[in-house]
Amino acid sequence: MNGVIVIDKPQGFTSFDVVAVMRRACGQKKIGHTGTLDPMATGVLPLLLGCATRAEPLLDDSGKEYEASFRLGFSTDTEDTTGRVTAQSGVRVTREEILNRIPEFTGEILQTPPMYSAVHKDGKRLYELARQGVEVEREKRPVTITRLELLAFDEERQEGRLAVACSKGTYIRTLCADLASSCGSLGVMSALRRTRAAGFGLDDAVPLEQARELPREELARRVLPVDVLFQARPRVSVSAAQAARFANGGGLSLQRTSVPKGITDGAELRVYAPDGKFLGLGRVDPAAGELRVLRLFPQD
Repeated sequence: MNGVIVIDKPQGFTSFDVVAVMRRACGQKKIGHTGTLDPMATGVLPLLLGCATRAEPLLDDSGKEYEASFRLGFSTDTEDTTGRVTAQSGVRVTREEILNRIPEFTGEILQTPPMYSAVHKDGKRLYELARQGVEVEREKRPVTITRLELLAFDEERQEGRLAVACSKGTYIRTLCADLASSCGSLGVMSALRRTRAAGFGLDDAVPLEQARELPREELARRVLPVDVLFQARPRVSVSAAQAARFANGGGLSLQRTSVPKGITDGAELRVYAPDGKFLGLGRVDPAAGELRVLRLFPQD
């Protein structure tokens, strides 16, 4: 199988657990994923099968969306409800206070990575140090929050739910903790569901338990073609001779290729053979007068 299958990851599974399950279900050893989800999280996890694994470095990882639940009144060492409680607060926060603080966390902001994260520090991952009881200084990192909306908040229970659209590297549990802190309280993330990633939403996803029970032939029908990953890039069709040259790594003359108008230096294009077969991605190089091979996706 070559292509993309979008899984709705259940709680309690790591992304690598999902890959292991789908290797058996698909009979495909070569499987990767487009972005790690913690065991606590559920939702959209696109898997790359076969030659589609070659796409991973080229994917736009900025369009991730989540729904996150949070609780106020205490903090933990993991910034979510799976961790050890480290402090408590008696401050009662109102819905209006949260709404007033949300603009502070929209746009480009700085986040301090949590100790329980995969960020490296002096050659070790932070979570390795955290498990040893060691806490170190961490540099703040810029992330971008393009949407932050309060979907619900129960003032009596001090529990709420957020909708978040953000860039790669954003820690939603840190966002919950920082939002609580800005309101004068403490807070943790209590649940997380990814609703969109790599251009795919929950409507595209197959629950893992359903996927593992499907006959392999039916599962293959759920696999999307590789080029769905690159629909935002312009398309160009080439002749049979050009297709053969491109498939062997050769650049194509821009003058002899029907490159769409307005394409600029460095632009990436989807390249197709006359029969509609997706060959791979090319990059425009005006200086050389060529459409050069960026990445091939041989599916034979």
